[in-house]
Amino acid sequence: MSSLLDDLTRRTAERLGARQRGAVVVGAVRGGQSAVHGADPGTLFEIGSVTKTFTALALARLTVRGAVELDQPLRELLPRDITAPERGGEAIRLAHLACHTSGLPRLPKGLLPRGLFRSDPYAGCTGELLLDGLRRTRLRSVPGTRFRYSNMGAGLLGFVLARHTGTDYDALIQAEICRPLGMTDTHVVLDPGRTARLAAGHSRTGRPRPPWHLAALAGAGGLHSTVPDLLTLARAQMGAAPGELAEAIALTHATTHRVNARTAVHPGWISANLPRGRHRILFHTGGTGGYRSLLAIAPEQRAAVVILNANARSVDRPGLDLLTQIINSASGPDPVPAVTGA
Repeated sequence: MSSLLDDLTRRTAERLGARQRGAVVVGAVRGGQSAVHGADPGTLFEIGSVTKTFTALALARLTVRGAVELDQPLRELLPRDITAPERGGEAIRLAHLACHTSGLPRLPKGLLPRGLFRSDPYAGCTGELLLDGLRRTRLRSVPGTRFRYSNMGAGLLGFVLARHTGTDYDALIQAEICRPLGMTDTHVVLDPGRTARLAAGHSRTGRPRPPWHLAALAGAGGLHSTVPDLLTLARAQMGAAPGELAEAIALTHATTHRVNARTAVHPGWISANLPRGRHRILFHTGGTGGYRSLLAIAPEQRAAVVILNANARSVDRPGLDLLTQIINSASGPDPVPAVTGA
């Protein structure tokens, strides 16, 4: 299997790299085997919304420890002068933020249209703007009832968890996830050495794109990482995490909101069942101005794929095709359903 895994991964990296400008790295695991191809594995990328898997796992870790609760109302973690919106008599709870069922809009009030067309559109989203926008927001649905993808909700979750623990988002993720798993290259803010390893981002047509800074919305998409670090996270999701972190991962997998007959959302993840229910995948996609990312895992098959791309071309289909090939190499044909990037 190791030579086949290596060959499948290499071919995916070659196909992606041949048709674009910008670095790409592809990684895959199956059981105890792994393969990484493309640019230098130490290359860093903006991972965009794949950050949300870290934010949700930090929530679960704090929940296991007893520092917060999944069903805890958001208002309990806000400054006293900030009122969280409600609808239908229901309050927003922390799990709603992690599962995109809060009813909050995609972006905070006050961010648009001012920041939308800037080269670094979220840089001005301070904590004050985020909380003031929350106070002035009318919920789109009753909390806990409907899936509505919200960068505001995920960013707000990261913001209030960091505030509750007396730190910032970057330090929270280091303490709760990266250090316990030995992930040394996953950060919001990069030091000079890591900045030198950050791939330059590009548009789909190959034009250079500047880095993004998500400020108070860092929990929605502000992390940088490498393929080896994200493969470490994938292995942890498949049973390689230590003690308390394993409990937290199990909690994120078990907490479910059904979206439709084929899809569900979990804290930090979207899941889809393959035909006949044989295989379940967990995945998240990401995108910033000049980068695209995918982390997709088949926990029961102990298989995972990571693609990080310094180009705005989607990597969703090549990544899911690769995961399908890896699964099928051991279990027989079973196509992966089409999904939309989150």
